[in-house]
Amino acid sequence: MNTNKPNVNLRFNGSIWCNLDIALRNVDQIFRHSMQATGLSVIEMYILRALFERDGQHASELARAVGRAATSFTPNLDKLQDKELIERRPDPGDRRAVRIYLTSKAEECREVVMETTSRVDERIEQLFSDADFKAFQRVLSGLQSLEPEQI
Repeated sequence: MNTNKPNVNLRFNGSIWCNLDIALRNVDQIFRHSMQATGLSVIEMYILRALFERDGQHASELARAVGRAATSFTPNLDKLQDKELIERRPDPGDRRAVRIYLTSKAEECREVVMETTSRVDERIEQLFSDADFKAFQRVLSGLQSLEPEQI
């Protein structure tokens, strides 16, 4: 018996998918609660963070960046546009495409979005030793790179 293993309390006989889903829902609730004062949903915060990293993305690129299907992404952009946080502009190189840009109002909330997400990230990181956190990040990266046809 390996006594170096941490005490793990997983549900459903340790099912990775079920436990990952439960953990994601828990963290999603924490983010939702943290973002409440901003009036932003979690997906809106993800979109803004992606645009803070690289403004002017195509809508389809932005959907991929935040892990959403491009076909169902428009309502998220509509809500951010209604809040005057983004604007859509035609792509000068492709008249069928639209690029998404931050507005000055979005820039004004950059600090609170970044501080809020950093605070939650730091709290999650505190749950792990440095080595375990690095391993956790590698696991997340691996899971994000999986393609459906690989399963």
